[in-house]
Amino acid sequence: MTVSCEKPQPRPELLAIDAYVPGASGAGGAAKIHKLSSNESPLGPSPRAIAAFRAESDKLALYPDGSATALRAAIADRYGLDTDRILCGNGSDELLGLLAHVFLSPGEEAVYSQYGFLEYPIAIRAAGGVPVVAPETDYTADVDAILSKVGPKTRIIFLANPNNPTGTYIPASDVKRLHAGLPKNVLLVLDAAYAEYVQRNDYASGIELVSNYQNVVMTRTFSKIYGLAALRIGWAYAPREIVDVMNRIRGPFNVNSAALAAGVAAIQDAGHVEAAILHNLQWLPWVSDALKPLGLQVLPSVGNFVLVRFPGGRPMADLAYAALAAEGYILRPVRAYGLGECLRMTIGDEEANRGVVSALGRFMKAGHGAT
Repeated sequence: MTVSCEKPQPRPELLAIDAYVPGASGAGGAAKIHKLSSNESPLGPSPRAIAAFRAESDKLALYPDGSATALRAAIADRYGLDTDRILCGNGSDELLGLLAHVFLSPGEEAVYSQYGFLEYPIAIRAAGGVPVVAPETDYTADVDAILSKVGPKTRIIFLANPNNPTGTYIPASDVKRLHAGLPKNVLLVLDAAYAEYVQRNDYASGIELVSNYQNVVMTRTFSKIYGLAALRIGWAYAPREIVDVMNRIRGPFNVNSAALAAGVAAIQDAGHVEAAILHNLQWLPWVSDALKPLGLQVLPSVGNFVLVRFPGGRPMADLAYAALAAEGYILRPVRAYGLGECLRMTIGDEEANRGVVSALGRFMKAGHGAT
């Protein structure tokens, strides 16, 4: 028998994927660390969610409810939705990947905006598809640019609204115009991970479009305003036919029992969600207004974070990141998005917010890397 000396080879297109790199969690030297790199809630989870999580500790030998029955019912009750059109996942990332696998055949295309979430090209390439980038205008998704990229091979449009990492959004009227311009066989995926934070009258998360059309899916997450990032809970609202096929290929127990229990408790604690909204309403404009006089550009954001642009470009942003980290403030470099001159800052608690502004004030006064 002849034994081949060759080793197993992955699909070559997968080697073109740049692995997603999460925000840093710490830095050496500082007495206290303020992690402002991953858009986590400074209020943390609801006490009810923590209690529900702990109550699952004596059931660890049992598989979770593979249908996420109670969580889907709680979501449906909160938003007035049909439970049969809700699918829960191990974070919304899993659901985005499932959608790519369902609707993309090798060589087919999916479109996303220039500064859209980096998980989109990963999901597209992993499914054998071809990512197509539509340029943005003023760091904001451009409907006409997206529509101009739609061709005979297009199968999906991924739109983060609000967008991460820019914090910008497009109003409901523009989302409707985008949908109206798409062929009926093209799926519009509305990634509304930060929807709960948006306090604008012209914004819509996508529920109405999903309810009325067969080619729209909305995804949401418990990782942001609900403060449950460690448990990885996402959900999608979609036409029944799409939920059916996603259920066929997802893992049979893709959401763990502790996550299911905590998710139910979290979405039922309206007071805790309101407190998170009010905290962000206070500190998002405060941080933005405090940074601008320092000579920094702060993009207008409707999320729980701001994108800060440094006048000295990437060298200055890199120096600022290091200086802040040395004092215990961990922000997010966004070079992978083509925004090397920027850092993204999560809105933290009062101590963190004031501390970052003070530290950046000292940094800018020292003139590091200015051009």
